[in-house]
Amino acid sequence: VPAKMYDTGAYHEPGPIGILFKIVHAFLYLVQPNPFPQGNLTLIISSILIAVTVLCLLLPLFLSELQAIYYEIGFIVSAALGLLFILLLPLVGLCFCMCRCCDNCGGEMHQRQKKNADCQRSCFATFLFVASLIIRQVVGVLCAYAANQHLTNQVRGAKKLVNSNFKDLKTFLNDTPVQIDYLVSQYNTTKDKALSDLNSKYFGLGGLAISIRETKEALENVSVSVEVLQEGTERLHANLTDVKMHLSNTLNDSACSAAQAASTCNIIRNSLHQLNINANFSGLPGVSSQLAKVNDVLKIDLSSLVQKVCFLTRLLTLNMFILLDIKNVLESIGSNITTFTKTLPVQKILADLMVYLTQSETYVQDYFPVVEQYDFYRWLGCLILCCMVVLILVFYYLGLLCGTCGYDKHASPTTRGCISNTGGNFLMAGVGFSFLFSWVLMVVVVLTFVTGGNVEKLVCEPFEDKSLFKVLDTPYLLNQHWKNYLSGILFKNPNINLTFEKVYSDCKENKGIYTSLHLEHVFNINEFLNISMYTEDVALRIEHIQINLSKIILLDETGKENLLNFSSSGIEGINFAAYLTEINKSVTKVDLLSFANDLEARADQLPKGALENALKGHANNIRTIHNQQVVPLEQAMSTLNQSIRLLKRTSSELMVKVKNVINAVNAAQLLINNNASLVIVQETKKYMDTIVGYFEQYIEWVKESIAMEVAACKPIANVIDTAVDIFLCSYIADSVNTFWFGLGGSSIFLIPAIIFAVKLSKYYRRMDTEDLTWSFLVYLFYDNTGNGNNGYHKEHLYGMRNPVFA
Repeated sequence: VPAKMYDTGAYHEPGPIGILFKIVHAFLYLVQPNPFPQGNLTLIISSILIAVTVLCLLLPLFLSELQAIYYEIGFIVSAALGLLFILLLPLVGLCFCMCRCCDNCGGEMHQRQKKNADCQRSCFATFLFVASLIIRQVVGVLCAYAANQHLTNQVRGAKKLVNSNFKDLKTFLNDTPVQIDYLVSQYNTTKDKALSDLNSKYFGLGGLAISIRETKEALENVSVSVEVLQEGTERLHANLTDVKMHLSNTLNDSACSAAQAASTCNIIRNSLHQLNINANFSGLPGVSSQLAKVNDVLKIDLSSLVQKVCFLTRLLTLNMFILLDIKNVLESIGSNITTFTKTLPVQKILADLMVYLTQSETYVQDYFPVVEQYDFYRWLGCLILCCMVVLILVFYYLGLLCGTCGYDKHASPTTRGCISNTGGNFLMAGVGFSFLFSWVLMVVVVLTFVTGGNVEKLVCEPFEDKSLFKVLDTPYLLNQHWKNYLSGILFKNPNINLTFEKVYSDCKENKGIYTSLHLEHVFNINEFLNISMYTEDVALRIEHIQINLSKIILLDETGKENLLNFSSSGIEGINFAAYLTEINKSVTKVDLLSFANDLEARADQLPKGALENALKGHANNIRTIHNQQVVPLEQAMSTLNQSIRLLKRTSSELMVKVKNVINAVNAAQLLINNNASLVIVQETKKYMDTIVGYFEQYIEWVKESIAMEVAACKPIANVIDTAVDIFLCSYIADSVNTFWFGLGGSSIFLIPAIIFAVKLSKYYRRMDTEDLTWSFLVYLFYDNTGNGNNGYHKEHLYGMRNPVFA
């Protein structure tokens, strides 16, 4: 069945970002390791539908909610933690700010001196760098940005995939009528094969007549060819002798005695013996006696005998009236098939579907720019969220950079430089923005996590293992009055076992839509291709056949005697070996063309003059002899070769063939005289069985073609795969899940980053007061200048005036 290849490959390879997708899938499995709740989900949907209509059935709804909570426990706990994050982190930030305004929670600009201060500062800086920059930037921001950009790229490239699906659907609709017409047209092949069986070989008598004619023609060819070869070789021999004599006279000329020509003339003289005939046909025996016997056999009218046997054999095989009935039956079946295909509303259905498909394609093409525009807004919003995290990272990075580069370990906390103090301020700015943006980020994370995670677990994974279709196929789920929803929608008969899973699987395997949708419930091709309802009348007429052929004689005794005489015509006595021996020889001992070319080449070696011209003239004469005499002789030898081999092959089969023909004619004569009617009935039944066999083969081929090839619904499965597996799952769900995974990781690491940034900022910012150490007091005691302004002086220490200067 002619079919076209579809362009759409319903498979998506995400590329390098697929590694992130797999990591997110693994995380979702940790959150939700429970298998797909097929039974529970069915109960949930059923209970909700029933509870909407019947308010008294609240217990099943309550039970189904408990089962849903059990299944969603991982998502519920994670979402609850996210909500706590949303509520508590801004509240903690508010309390933290108020606390610092009261010089608590690190708000007091005083730093106590500790022995391990340098170690703490290094640890806080390292932890902040790891938590804020490496983990959050690589795992968080880059992951979220890659997912956001991947979704945008896929949306921009989705137009090509959509167009490919529409193109395949149009091909599917356009090819279906062509395939149906092809199936109908192949019925003529079956019908012609059934009628061609009437041409039988009629006991081999026609073949024998052909053999007799071929034998006669072969004998005539042998006789004529031998005569031609005998005459031709005699004439060739005479001409070659004459050429040799003239060449010899030329070579005896005095010019050949010259030193320059002597060696060449001797070579030519020594080769003259080759100019002679090689095959001798004068001694071959004749075939005139065998030809005369064959002509005697052909005097009987074999053609009329063959026609008589052909007619009687045809009559024995099938009565002509019955043959006419069978032809009418075959024509009637073909006419019914054509009428049946025309009555089917295939063209109207396909035309309506084509109009709907064209309108849908136009709608998609018109609104695709709108989709791209909204996707741009989505991309911009996600980019702003990533920039929020990046802004916090920038503050932390600048704080670490300025604080590390501007820190002076010899400076006291109250005399730290401007760069170091700026670094501490950047860290606190990062803390402030973390409190401001954290709840916004976590709101987006929770919403996308609950939505994208459930889509992955409740749609994408069940779609991959076809569990989703089993839910849709649950009896009385989508319609409480229909057992099978799909068959109820398509055929208005919900009792037909037609399921979403079976239709999708069949279309996925590119089976025909007739099998996939069980269209035999709409129209059954077996009813229109049932030969039994056409052949009942013919079979009844076969049973009452009565024919009398007892007075017909196929072959009389004279004809049999002549056939036996033909088999003993003496063809097998021909000396085939003698003929083949001479035929296999060449006409002359040397190829005359080669000899002439060689003679002309040697003449060119001689000095210019009469001798050279004479030798070239002899070479031209030899070429003329080859073209005019040798070539016809070679053709006659080829004809003789074919005829001799045919006679040799015929002689070995002749006696057996004649006896078989005579035995077959005798058997046919016996059947005609005694059992003509019975034979006709039997042979007619066999012929009818043969026709039925051909038709059954046609029916099986049509069934197989309709089931597997006609209107193969692969494009329908591709549309579903494109919409669910590629667009919803691969493009949207995977990208959204990867986005919240990266953004959520960044949000979670805000908490340790805030703690480390607050702790670290005390080591970078310039303090108002500091602890008074023993070494500092000794230094002041030995300072005789009275200034004491060595970088450690402050009027108030720890809220009191400096005791030394007091």
